Amino acid sequence: MKSKKKSILFLINPKSGVQNKRALPELIVSNIDKRRFDFSIMETKYVAHATELTLEAVAQGVDAVVAVGGDGTVNEVARALAGTETALGILPCGSGNGMARHLGIPLELKKAVEFINSSQKIAVDYGKINGQPFFCTCGIGFDALVSNSFAKGRNRGPLGYFQNMLIDWLNYEPEVYEVETEHSSENYKAFLIACGNASQYGNNAYIAPRASMLDGLLSVTVLEPFSSLDVPVILGNIFGHRINSNSHVKTFDSRWVRIKRKKAGVVHFDGEPTEMDAELFIEIVGGGLNVLASPGWDGTSTPVPIYKQIVELMSSSLPALPNIPTLPNIPSLSKGKNPFKK
Repeated sequence: MKSKKKSILFLINPKSGVQNKRALPELIVSNIDKRRFDFSIMETKYVAHATELTLEAVAQGVDAVVAVGGDGTVNEVARALAGTETALGILPCGSGNGMARHLGIPLELKKAVEFINSSQKIAVDYGKINGQPFFCTCGIGFDALVSNSFAKGRNRGPLGYFQNMLIDWLNYEPEVYEVETEHSSENYKAFLIACGNASQYGNNAYIAPRASMLDGLLSVTVLEPFSSLDVPVILGNIFGHRINSNSHVKTFDSRWVRIKRKKAGVVHFDGEPTEMDAELFIEIVGGGLNVLASPGWDGTSTPVPIYKQIVELMSSSLPALPNIPTLPNIPSLSKGKNPFKK
């Protein structure tokens, strides 16, 4: 008789974020609902390995693939799941965890596994920038520059991000962009332009606070030039979930956006920087990705109060898991061979 259990592949990126991951397999085995799920656990070995393993799992009919890492790992897994019936799950272990936060997934990993136990499959939107899929945010301007610096730097986590932000701020000059949507065409001199499928970059930095992953629309934020005196207010607005109320900000929703700049340069999608052409076309793909989410979730994010953000920032350098070895001989645990590949 065929098992009624759902099958899950957990893909652990050992290099994401700052957390020690040696105890993660034990934590998964101890807390996953074995009455509901059959599961296997693997580690990724190199860039895009998660995409390869996910494609193999999809071919074998696996019900869900859980990205155990940050938004870069989530992107690698999700790009292989887009347009399939296999669902994306997340155990957040990255520096920003933007998509996990938008979905309301707890950052405490034991609770994140329990979140999977009670989840249901929901079809959400995702975006594309010049054909490259993104699932949280993409952007150009200052945020892309900081993402590029952060990717090259050694310091991870929120403090590393802020360090790069302050350094890049000293030499940054806003550019003029031509922005066309299905509704209008305007020229903006902008500090940054962000397109959100989800509400935040990560670390509770809400650049698109009104974004929903169920509405078939991009939430676009244009931050125009401002003075040094405006910085505290703008940062307070971003972390306070109200950047759309700032006088230096223009926001609008659209199914697609075409942005023209003077020359090719760096962009970011899901926090990962890359070089792209001078002309960018960003679009939404409605309902193109299945995710594991809370039953009844409405597609939007719940803002985190500032005091809780401060507590999280202060504790972000502490290890989230004990530094103990992985349990030997765990059933369904595979480190080198894909258990779903025939």
